[in-house]
Amino acid sequence: MTFDPTNVNLSTASKEDVLCYFAVSDNDYNGHLGARISSIFVILFVSSAFTVFPVLSKRMPSWKIPQSVYLFARYFGTGVILATAFVHLLDPAYKRIGPKTCIGQSGYWSEYSWCAAIVLGSIVVIFLLDLAAEVYVEHKYGVSRDEEATNVFLQDPNAPDWNQPTPTGQEKQGGIETWSSEGDSISAERSFRQQIAAFLLLEFGIIFHSVIIGLNLGVTGSEFATLYPVLVFHQSFEGLGIGARMSAIPFGKHTWLPWILCAAYGLTTPISIAIGLGVHTTYTPGSKVSLIIQGVLNAISAGILIYTSLVELLARDFLFDPSRTKRRSKLLFMVGCTLLGAGIMALIGKWA
Repeated sequence: MTFDPTNVNLSTASKEDVLCYFAVSDNDYNGHLGARISSIFVILFVSSAFTVFPVLSKRMPSWKIPQSVYLFARYFGTGVILATAFVHLLDPAYKRIGPKTCIGQSGYWSEYSWCAAIVLGSIVVIFLLDLAAEVYVEHKYGVSRDEEATNVFLQDPNAPDWNQPTPTGQEKQGGIETWSSEGDSISAERSFRQQIAAFLLLEFGIIFHSVIIGLNLGVTGSEFATLYPVLVFHQSFEGLGIGARMSAIPFGKHTWLPWILCAAYGLTTPISIAIGLGVHTTYTPGSKVSLIIQGVLNAISAGILIYTSLVELLARDFLFDPSRTKRRSKLLFMVGCTLLGAGIMALIGKWA
């Protein structure tokens, strides 16, 4: 029996029919091709520029950028990523495949809270990958966990600092210890491998999200005028966040990698917009299939960014970092930047 929205008996109508009537929509592309094409190049520029700036400034001491600017970018970016996880990914995932949606009331989707399960599964998988990467690096370089190293240090004040390069052929000159270049390179490579795994997971989650918003911008209807400028700020802040995080990684001999990672983020949304324009007559973001795809990808990305923002960024930077600043003013500045980034990105979530 076909659902008739003009004659609904609430005692007999199914939730699925009612919810899907409001949720499922046809293609509402409304032209403005020139503005949509311009969005490809504008977002390409701002995404790339804001991502590259922290990386480039760290490698250009001649620019003499104050440390406070770098700290602002780094911790503002932490807040941006935190808000992206909850406001821009978790909430949209529930709006598309949550239990009170068209999809959530349809078929097998109605038998379990699949959105929450996907987020949980994503977090568990990322945790296992992160743990495996840590164990691999520890095994390869023969180092103990930070926790064990800290215990050794507490027991023996003269014990070496595990955050410093492994001493090989160590010599003392005038009471100052010097480290061999071999020890430096081993320590740098170990640090690189520990940090790059977590960063790749972070960028992977953000790229998933960028694909979805790029496609939607290419085919959306009356919302385009609002969505376009909002996404310019959205992609700029996200780019600043991952660029600042990338600049803190000691890439060492892997000099080509940061530029590839910057390009991957900078190109993803513009390419997705172009794809959206190419399929604007056939792609329907409001169809059931599209809602499922968007919801699943958002849930996966939400899990990745929830784990990364809480564990890799907040916990490691503020709670478990042995070299965290003891200056309260500096710590307050770092926390303030984080809250500012989270607040602005959460506000942007009102429109995108």
